[in-house]
Amino acid sequence: MSRHDKTVERWHSPRVGEPVTLARWGWWGTPVLVFPTAGGDAEEIERFLMLDALRSLLDAGRIKVYSVDSIAGRAWMERRGTPEERAALQNRFDAMIAEEVVPAIRHDCRSDSIELVTAGASIGAYNALAAASRHPDLFRCAICMSGTYDLSPWMGGRHTADLHFASPLHFVPHLGEGPMLDRLRSRMFILPTGLGRYEDPRESWRVAEALGARGIPNRVDEWGPEWDHDWVTWRAMLPGYLAAVC
Repeated sequence: MSRHDKTVERWHSPRVGEPVTLARWGWWGTPVLVFPTAGGDAEEIERFLMLDALRSLLDAGRIKVYSVDSIAGRAWMERRGTPEERAALQNRFDAMIAEEVVPAIRHDCRSDSIELVTAGASIGAYNALAAASRHPDLFRCAICMSGTYDLSPWMGGRHTADLHFASPLHFVPHLGEGPMLDRLRSRMFILPTGLGRYEDPRESWRVAEALGARGIPNRVDEWGPEWDHDWVTWRAMLPGYLAAVC
């Protein structure tokens, strides 16, 4: 069996109430959980050639790449249910990541304490930001590319408790001093964005301001107008950032 052979695990998640898929590539190294874009599935990054872009890191045993279905993202994109129901699903998706997906990854890595790196683009960047912000005990770094971070426009003007706790832009400014904030101050958030078509760097700067105001390490990297909101950009971005942190 090739050390690069893909493995796929599926189970029914009681938290989101539907089947979930977790795919893995690689044989050794830092576990990296990559969230899909919008309504993408666990194998989206393979179809869009991200694994080819990461091949040297996989070959060297520096990373093991995992990806999971974008269950909440699919509900937002399809406008499934009411806004309140979608915000509630986003929170259940977060619970699934923390209580089902991360334990499955740790079991695969044969460690019950290994910290993960997370990454994603577009809505995937939001999920990477949210996972690392809400669970700094599980994730040590988030690489959030070309992110869409404010879910408020999809809520039709409603602001619910589920939205508040699902959205780092909303809950991070209100974090009190204590163990969670202390742990977040030992994490790193990297926010690269292009300046080309369909990119909105203001979203990344809003996140940077919210994190920075609480003393949470972060940086925004602007890649210039030739970099569009597209997989070409993200395939160029992710290998270098992972090489720096893994």
